[in-house]
Amino acid sequence: MLSQHSDSLSPAVTDKPEQILRGAIQVFLQHGYAGTSMDRVAAEAGVSKHTIYNHFQGKEGLFIALIERLVLHRFDIEFPNCELPLDESPDRVLRRIAEIFLGLMDDPEYIAFLRLMIAESGRFPDLAQLYMRQVVQEGDQVVGQYLRSHPQLKLADPEMTTRVFIGALVSFILGQEVLHEKHSNPIDKQRFVENLVAIVLGQAAANPGSKTVA
Repeated sequence: MLSQHSDSLSPAVTDKPEQILRGAIQVFLQHGYAGTSMDRVAAEAGVSKHTIYNHFQGKEGLFIALIERLVLHRFDIEFPNCELPLDESPDRVLRRIAEIFLGLMDDPEYIAFLRLMIAESGRFPDLAQLYMRQVVQEGDQVVGQYLRSHPQLKLADPEMTTRVFIGALVSFILGQEVLHEKHSNPIDKQRFVENLVAIVLGQAAANPGSKTVA
């Protein structure tokens, strides 16, 4: 169950659009696009349907505004603002980036958001692309720039190595959390990170004989 008052938006509700968006996030993430009605949103937000239509012109406009807000203000990882040890060894830097990504697995709202984005990506492709630009491609940019600046790694294709690294992290989150693989085939997060970094850097994985654990 999501918290009654999400911190995805500004803590202080200072106007009607903000009030509506704070109510809408609860309804959309819990019920999906098809299961969301303006009656439900109005009740959650404490406003009339007329007020919602005045500000967002309907459910589609409200959904678009909400997803844009979530991506830009809540789920943008903003790597430049994170404490990345860029002057340290590549294994430490890549491990820290992996920890930033996989830390999102502990946020139920983020997982609900991913499910919603996947379910509605056909109906709203521009929003799915916005997520890819703001989250996934930002990760690509940071990792790619770092790998290119370290020729001693002797990577044949730093760009593709970057795509594999970030893609593996995204796939891990989707598999374990969104597709519920953690219940049927759980993989220890730390073991995954250690092996992924080792593969990228062409090193021997730490504790290669360790077993999958919950």
